[in-house]
Amino acid sequence: MRFRPQYVLTALLALTLAACGSGPVKRVSEPAAGIQQLTVAGDGSWEIQLRLRNYSSMPMRFDTLALQMKVGDEVAGALDAAPGLSIGPESADVVTVRLQPSSPARIVMADALAGGRSLFYELDGTVAATPEERKQRSFDVTARNSLNQAPGLPGVLR
Repeated sequence: MRFRPQYVLTALLALTLAACGSGPVKRVSEPAAGIQQLTVAGDGSWEIQLRLRNYSSMPMRFDTLALQMKVGDEVAGALDAAPGLSIGPESADVVTVRLQPSSPARIVMADALAGGRSLFYELDGTVAATPEERKQRSFDVTARNSLNQAPGLPGVLR
């Protein structure tokens, strides 16, 4: 039997084309949310910059979010928004939400600001997001972290 290079080349070309046909794997992962910055306004309301993270390998549109926020051990209030924001694969973006915090949460905030201490916060709730070319899904989101005062910016925590 004689060696025929054209058969080997044809087989290699067929295998290469078969490997290219599958494309990248599209995976949907649970998104995450966290506070990037919190600013206390003069009227006592809070302006919260929420960082939404898309860990999926495809773009997702963040349709709505409904998160309960706690500072220290006190319930601050509900962060409800409909950002309608598209975030690329494995990327993040920021949406601003205003909150009229509860009185106990305001006291916790004032104490942290006056004492120059970190502020522990929790977010718990759901984010509705639509992966590219798929149906909207609701994801449970929980975050626990702390914010520190931004140097030179009174009433701003990051």
